[in-house]
Amino acid sequence: MKIQDIKMGKINTPLKQPYKVGKKVITMSDEIVIKIVTDTGEVGYGSAAPTPLITGETENSIMGAINYIKPDLVGLDIDNLEGIMKVIHNSIHGNNSAKAAIDIAIYDLFCKNYGLPLYKFLGGYKTSLTTDITIANDTVEHMVRKSLEAVMEGYTYLKVKIGNDIDLDIERVKAVRKAVRRGIKIRVDANQGWRPKDAVRTIRKFEDMDLDIEFVEQPVIAWDIDGLKYVTDNVETKILADEAVFGPADAFKIIENRAADLINIKLMKCGGINNAIKIYNMAENMGIRCMMGCMLESRIGITAAASFAASKSNMLKSDLDTMLFFEQDSIIGGSSIVGNTITINDSPGLGIADIIGWHEII
Repeated sequence: MKIQDIKMGKINTPLKQPYKVGKKVITMSDEIVIKIVTDTGEVGYGSAAPTPLITGETENSIMGAINYIKPDLVGLDIDNLEGIMKVIHNSIHGNNSAKAAIDIAIYDLFCKNYGLPLYKFLGGYKTSLTTDITIANDTVEHMVRKSLEAVMEGYTYLKVKIGNDIDLDIERVKAVRKAVRRGIKIRVDANQGWRPKDAVRTIRKFEDMDLDIEFVEQPVIAWDIDGLKYVTDNVETKILADEAVFGPADAFKIIENRAADLINIKLMKCGGINNAIKIYNMAENMGIRCMMGCMLESRIGITAAASFAASKSNMLKSDLDTMLFFEQDSIIGGSSIVGNTITINDSPGLGIADIIGWHEII
């Protein structure tokens, strides 16, 4: 089975309600979706979610990077998985979401060639996982209402996004904890919003108020590894590194310095499954647990991420709720989500059968 062509297109999916990223309000998910076609007629699916504020990639840059990598891949045999991955990661610097789209489609094809579901090829640890649900940064009243709605719908893990006003952040988390029962786990995502000393003071207040926070995600700016370590060393609450970890080299720095208690792996950040494996293996060997996260991705990216998370025993937590944000689902097949449970199917590869509304970009 050899790579014959890479076809590139888009899917545009309206969101149930506006989603705020930084100062930008998003009402539509615009995702680049690729189909890698082989000489046997088999098709592998991959996708990339543009996140300019995190990966620095836009729709146009993703398409440009995929077109740049494409000529080096055409003609390669799918069985040469290692060789293909070297081509993907050595052909262009950065552009991790574009690389992730190709990587996911290659793994999809490789597993289809051998009749294996992706999660089984990667380890096969379990077939389902529990995701949290995101409570977006908003007024105290709105966040409490959304938290209560989520709990009523059966969610047991709430990811509370804060980080733009320390005093208000404390009130938000305090109000959410007061509103929901103790059995509900609260995860706090500060979105790089605090300075190290402010982060320590704020997290210690959470601790003094007995708010029972499971962990705090990326409390300081991504590049400040010393600051992240300072926070980790000076609070009891576990600290999760997110934006501080893109590829394996970043993970190595976090692990070497014991700068965080947990590492968040996202395929769009690290460049796909191949690099996710490297990050995961380093973390597991050094006794650091991992969480599987995502960007604003469709069922393609979520199925790939969920397959990876389900395959590994050290992948303790999952933040894969973005399929819940969409007004409609363009993807036929793949993993399914009911309430807070994502279930991986046993179809070969990702199990994606078709994409409604996909239109090729020439």
